[in-house]
Amino acid sequence: MARRVFAALLSLIFVLTLNFFLFRVVKSDPVGSLFRGRNVSPEAKDRLRTEFGLDKSLPAQFTAYMGQTLRGNLGVSYATRRSVGSEILDKLGPTLVLVGISTLLSAAIGVLMGIKAAWQRNSSFDRGSTAASMLTYAAPDFYIGILLLAIFAFWLRWLPTGGIENPDGGGLFDQAKHLILPCVTLTLGYFGEYAIIMRSSLLEVVNEDYLVTARAKGLRDALVRRRHAVPNAVLPVVTLFAINLGFVLSGSIAVETVFSWPGLGLATSDALRGPDYPMLQGLFLVFSGAIILTNLATDLIYGYLDPRVSTS
Repeated sequence: MARRVFAALLSLIFVLTLNFFLFRVVKSDPVGSLFRGRNVSPEAKDRLRTEFGLDKSLPAQFTAYMGQTLRGNLGVSYATRRSVGSEILDKLGPTLVLVGISTLLSAAIGVLMGIKAAWQRNSSFDRGSTAASMLTYAAPDFYIGILLLAIFAFWLRWLPTGGIENPDGGGLFDQAKHLILPCVTLTLGYFGEYAIIMRSSLLEVVNEDYLVTARAKGLRDALVRRRHAVPNAVLPVVTLFAINLGFVLSGSIAVETVFSWPGLGLATSDALRGPDYPMLQGLFLVFSGAIILTNLATDLIYGYLDPRVSTS
């Protein structure tokens, strides 16, 4: 456990370092981009560069960035002039709701579909579900979103085109209607990988000796599947779920942009246009930290799920 925690801390330190230099690979003037096409004097732009510390050397900026981050200060957004921490907290809720619900739905649908397909191998359901899983898994998220938007929002006019609610408000029911299309888009985009991995993992254990023994004892087929086959085949799915759970915070940049969903994904897209360095650094740190923590938690609970892991 100590080794895994130490490795997670090293990963976080590496992320902090990469976080600073990653967005400065492309030479760009954030202040100039922010006020492009606006009547702002060069003197005012120079004052802003001094205020944001952009007039300092790269090592000096890096030292200031590390010091602020270690103190819990993620900086101030160039675009809104608010603290990055406040901006992230404001947009965290919509992303958790959208991607959290879609992750649970895609995992549940994909696992159940993969179990049924593997247990009925070469059946019409197996062939059809595998084809559907491969198709949705290969299709880009934004493409699925655009298709759903064109059909249900513009053609049938059943659902709203985007945003989290109508401008004049509408309560929880209106927010639920706005949630349907982006949630279905992410569910369709990710259930396929759960189905494919669950099917493949179950097929690896379906002819193991302990299943033959269970059948020889007279256990019903459904009982053999539920008590013996699925628990031993579900570990790869647990890993996949933990990885995707880390991405819950990052959301889907493309999907949130398509549906104008005011979450962390849309905030990332807006910050990239700046570029808004503090906002990008804060978002990247939160995304990476979430993935590192969920992977650490998965490593720690793996021993409980499979005793062979703790003794290997």
